[in-house]
Amino acid sequence: MIKVALAGNPNSGKTTLFNRLTGLQQKVGNFPGVTVDRKTGSLHHGECEFRLIDLPGTYSLHPTSEDERITSSILLQPDDVDYPDLVLYVLDVRSLEQQLLMLTQILDLGLPVILTVTMIDEWAADGVGLKKERLQQLLSCPVHFVSGKTGENLDDLKNQLVQCSSDMPQPAPFYSLQQQEHFILDQVPEDLFHPGLTPYGRLLTLEHAPELKLLTGEHRELCRQIVRDHEFNTIKSQVHETMARFDQIQPLIDKVVTRSGPAQSRTDKIDRVVSHPYIGPVIFVAVMLLIFQAIFSWATYPMDGIEWIFASLSSSVQNLLPDAWYTSLITEGVLAGLGGVLVFIPQIAILFLLLSLLEEVGYMSRAVYLFDKFMSRFGMNGRSVVAMVSGGACAIPAIMSARTIANPKERLLTILVTPFIPCSARIPVYIVLVGFVVPSETYYGPFNAQGLVFMGLYVFGIAAAFGGALLLRPFVSGQTSGFLMIELPDYRPPSWSTILLSVKNKVGAFIIEAGKIIFAISIVLWFMASYGPGNSIEQATEAAATEAQEMQWEPSRTDNFIAAKKIEASYAGHLGKWIEPAISPLGFDWKIGIALLTSFAAREVFVGTMATIYSIGDTDDELSVRDRMAKEINPKTGGPRYDFATSISLLLFFALAMQCMSTVAVVKKETNSWKWPILQFAFMTGLAYLASLIAYQILSQL
Repeated sequence: MIKVALAGNPNSGKTTLFNRLTGLQQKVGNFPGVTVDRKTGSLHHGECEFRLIDLPGTYSLHPTSEDERITSSILLQPDDVDYPDLVLYVLDVRSLEQQLLMLTQILDLGLPVILTVTMIDEWAADGVGLKKERLQQLLSCPVHFVSGKTGENLDDLKNQLVQCSSDMPQPAPFYSLQQQEHFILDQVPEDLFHPGLTPYGRLLTLEHAPELKLLTGEHRELCRQIVRDHEFNTIKSQVHETMARFDQIQPLIDKVVTRSGPAQSRTDKIDRVVSHPYIGPVIFVAVMLLIFQAIFSWATYPMDGIEWIFASLSSSVQNLLPDAWYTSLITEGVLAGLGGVLVFIPQIAILFLLLSLLEEVGYMSRAVYLFDKFMSRFGMNGRSVVAMVSGGACAIPAIMSARTIANPKERLLTILVTPFIPCSARIPVYIVLVGFVVPSETYYGPFNAQGLVFMGLYVFGIAAAFGGALLLRPFVSGQTSGFLMIELPDYRPPSWSTILLSVKNKVGAFIIEAGKIIFAISIVLWFMASYGPGNSIEQATEAAATEAQEMQWEPSRTDNFIAAKKIEASYAGHLGKWIEPAISPLGFDWKIGIALLTSFAAREVFVGTMATIYSIGDTDDELSVRDRMAKEINPKTGGPRYDFATSISLLLFFALAMQCMSTVAVVKKETNSWKWPILQFAFMTGLAYLASLIAYQILSQL
């Protein structure tokens, strides 16, 4: 199998092309020893089979972030499991000078390279052309114009992969080593370098030895000592090399680029409005409002369909199977728990769809640029916006994306406050509880009031993140200033295949990860809610039946009353009663307490837990989890359990509390310490308790 690495700058269209070449034949994992995503896929063409590796986007082989270190490390270590036989370099023609830098570095490593140029059609629309044959001659490597979105010229590229896998010319080096660089390499023992490395590859190995994991500790220390003893300034060497390359790149561009269009591009015209310091934020808020409205309005019918499927499935199982414990486990435990969460897949899919669309067209980079100065006031770098925006999908990859922040203090602050950003796991809880706060029929002009409240929760989470940064800032030591360096890609039509594949992968990961947890917890909860210590269940059943008979209640009310008393006498009821004194000031009862405990494993488990608890013994299989919760009565007030004060209190708790053990684990891994995740957990959960306490005590008195 031939290994092909896809390399290129961020936003070059590399991942789009990777998806087009591999289709569904791809896997997502992590590079060995780190949390950076590794996408691999297979491609069969003719008699050749290729293994494609989507390397993290990087601007240079002189890395400044964890993602860039991965790419450099793989290309410098022929013994690495992902070291390629061939590099497919993806270049966005609209950033020609910047993206040719890394290409010339890879060519100087002696690796076979195919240059794949994307976005050529959009460049042509602005009156700019590229002489393909001349570029191919100057670079001494094959050049192909392709479209990752439409697949144009993709077959020609595949044919070139087959041809280059067997025959590839060696180009002349672009960079000639300085005398001092030759001298320092002569001081390094020959056995330290892999025999397949070029002189330039050896120089990079010496400069970046501390980051190359396949080198032994002894060899890494030897490289440090040689650099130190001979006073070799690696930074000065890298700057000289970079400038020398640009000195060659600009004349090369002048020879291959033709211009006939207007000086101002389409992107420049759009950015005059979208990136305006005053109009831009207004547009951003309007876009976010549209997203939240879409989550509520577009997903109604598929949600109703999923609820009907699970209700019908539960009824069918009850009709087919005998009245036994395993029937109850399936219908009241597994199906109720999974159905209570999977019903929210439409909203989550819509969120991922719209966020991916904004990223694909190039808008998200503008959002980062717009709020850079604002972020710096809270001790964070502009790149923190990338993590916080990503946190709207999931805190785990958002925290991992903070590796691109070079300043340690700004990176740590970003990691600590990103979980405040409302993630997709909060959506099921928000959707259920917002319905108790604002009726679905309420509108303010064209806007659904529930959508406005939903957006308000996101704004509240963002405000909490900034407030948390101010509170935690004094406890985080390190440098105090940083700067933002980010590429603003040209606006471009979206690749719907890439967007849909991204949505599929993310929703699939949500279903699998949440489903595993919910499945396990649903079984445990069913057992805890169906059985109790000694004969407590039997005693509660007899007492409830006697009371219902004395009150002469109708059969359905009697059945629900008996079910409620049975749960109260169960193991789950005893656990809930034990913690109830601590949460009753927040307006929570023991049933909510059980759901809170289980939701610390993952937030979305809350809804599944409530579905399991309220479905046990309930005779109406057609009711959704929200309908079951709406029927619950507060015995102290005689009113609904989920009144305005309790619902607001619960919303605040879920908006602020750290309820995701996976996030805690990632924070520990990223910070390499238990100190920060413990502080983060205590800070967020304590803040959630205090906010819920104040809100309930005030609202319940109104």
